[in-house]
Amino acid sequence: MKIYTKTGDKGTSSLYNGDRKDKDDEIFEALGTTDELTSNIGLAMEFLEDTDWGYELIERLVQIQSLLQDVGSNLATPREHSNEARLARTAFDTNGNHVKDLENWIDEYDEQLPKLTQFILPSGGKASATLHIARSVCRRAERRVQPLVRDHLCDESVGIFLNRLSDFLFNAARWTAQSQGIPERIYKKL
Repeated sequence: MKIYTKTGDKGTSSLYNGDRKDKDDEIFEALGTTDELTSNIGLAMEFLEDTDWGYELIERLVQIQSLLQDVGSNLATPREHSNEARLARTAFDTNGNHVKDLENWIDEYDEQLPKLTQFILPSGGKASATLHIARSVCRRAERRVQPLVRDHLCDESVGIFLNRLSDFLFNAARWTAQSQGIPERIYKKL
């Protein structure tokens, strides 16, 4: 099977339900942003590979990357325009367990981190800074997904997951900086 199909040469692409949409459609904007997010998470993991303490965080990030693939499947299957079999196959976090996992991980890191009393700037070493990039891309993904949630084109749980994921990535970035012993830069009004 070749990687190129030529079916998108005229500026459209196909969704999982078979609908063709313009490549700049809001669904593809959301899909592209979640793809960018998982790529940034992958880069952060490469920096974490160089540590002797990042194994558990890497495992969590791999799990998150897999869940982002599931998010993509949900986004590529507009809820009001797809058959029941495809909807069932691409439903996301129907019981809320993925969000609960993120909340537990956030709380776990919170207990190990100094309390925030000032704004911090993205910093703390390469892995931490890359996790901050992933966090900001996650926020953009959330902004791209919210119109789809409002229009019932994807599951509401996708938006909730992305919201919680950005919080997790923030704490993961801070925890990574602390684990490496690299101080976070503090915002100072100039």
